[in-house]
Amino acid sequence: MVADSKALALEGKVWMTVGGRQLGGSDRVALLAAIAQHGSITQAAKAVHMSYKGAWDAIEGMNNLAGEPLVERLTGGKGGGGTRLTPRGLQLVENFRLIEREHRMFIEHLSRQSHALADDFLLIQTMKMKTSARNQFSGTVSAIKRGAVNDEVTIDIVGGQRLVAIITRDSTDSLGLKVGGDAFALVKASSVIIATDADGARVSARNQLSGVITRLVVGEVNADVSITLPGGGVLGATLSLEGSQSLALKEGMTVTALFKASSVIVGVPG
Repeated sequence: MVADSKALALEGKVWMTVGGRQLGGSDRVALLAAIAQHGSITQAAKAVHMSYKGAWDAIEGMNNLAGEPLVERLTGGKGGGGTRLTPRGLQLVENFRLIEREHRMFIEHLSRQSHALADDFLLIQTMKMKTSARNQFSGTVSAIKRGAVNDEVTIDIVGGQRLVAIITRDSTDSLGLKVGGDAFALVKASSVIIATDADGARVSARNQLSGVITRLVVGEVNADVSITLPGGGVLGATLSLEGSQSLALKEGMTVTALFKASSVIVGVPG
């Protein structure tokens, strides 16, 4: 008897989410495992066939959503420093591998039963939101100030930081926002302004977050800046090459990130 090459088989993948936002799957866990093995972002990115920038973006996104750093940089030492997983990062890799193994056994069991299913059936796929916003933070609504037209919403994010957003009253109601409820905030990197010395300065931007530049990638037109905030959160900013040079930005420098409350987009887990 010849095996049917079109026999139905079941497949599946495991994804981790935090507050409805994707923390990562097997590809990101593979990146974390490679960092643990090589102690270098560059070598880890090569090992999992990912660009250096893509690897850092993934790491910063995971650090923000996890609520605590999964990856940390080392400075000094004989080798000039490196990168390693935090205890929480190591635990996450180990637990994910265990869950993935159990999930695979479950799917294999279901697949062995799938021969009785009809060849034609309805495939249901979960819609996943994709956004171009570089900065994506999950958090908790800590305050809502109602206005005649617009509301002011405060969201507590990783590391005890707070973001303030201005949205319409209709948006507050349609999203079902309430104090203590889960929410996420999106901020485009191009909306972030960097100041190198904001002490005593008076600015209209409601959101003013100070941190340290931990990554600076300079291109022909723009500069990509990653600012690590107290508590482990990372805020990305994109500014012109001229602006980067005029501020003499460099890694290790303390700066302040400024962005208007109207630049913050608020969402809730689906």
